[in-house]
Amino acid sequence: MKLIDCIDTQAARLTQAGLFFGHGTTNAFDEAAWLALWRLGLPLDALDEHEQRELNAAELAAIEGLIEQRITTRKPAAYLTGEAWLQGVPFTIDERAIVPRSFIAELIADASIDPWLHPDSRRVLDLCTGNGSLAVLAAMAWPEVEVDALDLSPDALAVAQLNVTRHDLGARIRLLQGDGLQGAVNQGGGPYDLILCNPPYVNSASMAALPDEYRAEPELALAGGTDGMDFIRDLLRAAPAALSDTGVLVLEIGNEREHFEAAFPTLEVVWMDTSSGADQVLLVTKENLL
Repeated sequence: MKLIDCIDTQAARLTQAGLFFGHGTTNAFDEAAWLALWRLGLPLDALDEHEQRELNAAELAAIEGLIEQRITTRKPAAYLTGEAWLQGVPFTIDERAIVPRSFIAELIADASIDPWLHPDSRRVLDLCTGNGSLAVLAAMAWPEVEVDALDLSPDALAVAQLNVTRHDLGARIRLLQGDGLQGAVNQGGGPYDLILCNPPYVNSASMAALPDEYRAEPELALAGGTDGMDFIRDLLRAAPAALSDTGVLVLEIGNEREHFEAAFPTLEVVWMDTSSGADQVLLVTKENLL
């Protein structure tokens, strides 16, 4: 069987099984291609080059076994491969941390945040860093900055350490364990010129309805209370004292814009354009927070 025919067959299996996609792919074909290419040790962007490759029995069995594991466990594919990609950059991942997928990564890569930064910006905080992906991307995008990356979970920080080491950024990224923004301030962090935060923001009703793929992730990184705003309320109260005079906060809230605007009706923010529209990520200045 050719590789492309194998992928088509396995994609049909994934569709029939009713899986949920959203941890790196959006459909069954892309998910099957990812898992097949990874199992064969081929680059994930090399399908066109290898789609007519004839698979031997062992290769076919290995791909089928991995697809079966995806179906039976309902775990995100990234947990099965141990790797996720964000803006073309590879990251190590396992079940100790949420699968990286933040739209903030897009804003870093396309320089949408840059016009809001003071030319002398030097201090960045990645709050709720998880596996450290946004901290790594920030350090890559702005070579002159130093980055603090904080998380409450020691397990997540262990994964973040793997990625800081993987990308040789240990001299510029400091990993901190602590609870919220105050946890960074208490460890000598700030004032920050930029705070990036992809916090737990899923409201309780949405948490109860999450697909199994999301339930495989640490609940600590997802659950945001009744309206999803529990962490964010504390963050916005503490942020002015942790920001430099020209500092800005970039905050991801997913599908919770309605709840955000209900919780903070008078706060002036800028909604940033992402591939999922202008409702997922906002930017707010220190001046407006005050």
